[in-house]
Amino acid sequence: MYTPPPFKPDRAANLAFAEARGFGMVCAWDGVRPIASPLPFYLSFADDGTPRALFHVARHNPLVKLAGGANPWLLAVSGADAYVSPDWYVSPDQVPTWLYQSVHLTGTVRVLSDGELAEQIDTLSAKFENRLLPKKPWVSSKMTAGRLDAMKKAIVGLEMTVEEIEGSFKLNQHKSETDYAAISNALASQGDADASEIASLMRKARPQAFMTETAATNEATTLERNAP
Repeated sequence: MYTPPPFKPDRAANLAFAEARGFGMVCAWDGVRPIASPLPFYLSFADDGTPRALFHVARHNPLVKLAGGANPWLLAVSGADAYVSPDWYVSPDQVPTWLYQSVHLTGTVRVLSDGELAEQIDTLSAKFENRLLPKKPWVSSKMTAGRLDAMKKAIVGLEMTVEEIEGSFKLNQHKSETDYAAISNALASQGDADASEIASLMRKARPQAFMTETAATNEATTLERNAP
């Protein structure tokens, strides 16, 4: 991944982002062409701190035949993204660009045992069911034994040992505070969910760029309250 220094998050931020998203595109090379599948995953850590990404695919997915080899796979995890128009900058002579967050996890992949697969299914579903609280979480034990067994036979559990972590959180960090605030405000006004999220991330990443704006708003509010 190409990551200029201003956009490069640290290891902890990369892993936190990947775990929070929990969905990505896993890619492998079959010797002729790339094979890819979008899928949910979760992270766990070995005793020495090495990250592991766990997921499963359909048994007939061509990725299954590529597991267990020496060639590394790539798990690409993306977040919100948004287009930026040059017209939104305060400074002249700007160009169109795109803001986004993305993390790449790379490593070799092995096939899970039946017992590990059962644990993977429950851990993965629990991760996303917990986001739906206070709904009572779905658990695999709600399925009949026959149906659950058939489901397990139809999938293959996989574990990536993460050997390389790369990330790019491109939020226009290299721009002046004036331009930075202008872009965030323009994105916030677009009425698009991704643009709004990027705008919010920009405010959190660099709150000082908005201090003048906040001070002006507070002053206007005070004058309005004290008006006769």
